[in-house]
Amino acid sequence: MKIFITGGTGFIGKKLVRSLIQNGHSVTVLTRHPTKKEVSAEGAFFVEGNPLIPGPWQQNLRECDAVFNLAGASIFQRWTESHKKNILDSRIRTTKNIVDALNLEKRREAHLLNASAIGYYGFHGDEILDEGDAPGADFLASVASQWEMEAQKAEVFGVRVVLCRFGIVLGKNGGALSKLLPLFKAGLGSPLGSGKQWFSWIHEQDLIHILCHLLENTNYKGPVNCTAPQPVRNRDMTKILGSALKKPTFLPPVPGFMLRLILGPFAENLLKGQRVLPVKLGKQGFSFRFPEIRQAFVDIVLD
Repeated sequence: MKIFITGGTGFIGKKLVRSLIQNGHSVTVLTRHPTKKEVSAEGAFFVEGNPLIPGPWQQNLRECDAVFNLAGASIFQRWTESHKKNILDSRIRTTKNIVDALNLEKRREAHLLNASAIGYYGFHGDEILDEGDAPGADFLASVASQWEMEAQKAEVFGVRVVLCRFGIVLGKNGGALSKLLPLFKAGLGSPLGSGKQWFSWIHEQDLIHILCHLLENTNYKGPVNCTAPQPVRNRDMTKILGSALKKPTFLPPVPGFMLRLILGPFAENLLKGQRVLPVKLGKQGFSFRFPEIRQAFVDIVLD
């Protein structure tokens, strides 16, 4: 299958490109900097272009059978008004340009696998959330909802659209752990706020397997929660990570007001969280390599 990827040089994108090529697919990666071919040795093709702007790259996309849209500005920093605009625009404009490219072609069967986030659901305390639940009302929920609606416009002209709602991705050399590990290795790990908030996560290897599974199994469409089947509370996650590193975690919790002072509105996502289950994947019998967070941490920090 010929596959087009935006965000293919990022933390998840590079691993997905590698896996798709190993599975025999032909992969084209959109990049703004074609000289930075991080995975070129493994057989990916690169096209130059900015996903925020229509351009010749859209013709390359039209020639492909499937699109993975992973592009979007990082949410893991202080949310100023300008960065919040960048978070939204980078997702909506990229997705609109992808959908426009698909719409301009009288197409054979096509597939759009669009990244999203479990932030879609907003904050619900201990309530268990699945793919059928409604969106929340906070900023990140609004972004995810608008992002998904933009992608679903491709369904009008026959494209299968899968909305991949990522949990917090745990992996080597990137993701949430790249910010946590230095603190924990220094013995400074501690819960955030009350520590009661839920942490819905996914090991990077399972996420890549999920994305390949969603591509190959055409009975999936609409939202799919890409999370491990056993979310944990923040305080338990803290203890388990400390144990995996053989480091103490006896420091008092980081006060919520301090996180809000440092991170602004983004802090609420760390202090509240969501309890999300991968119901659709479970119904299809998807097998997780790392269903428990202890296994995931051991694999990541000791490898």
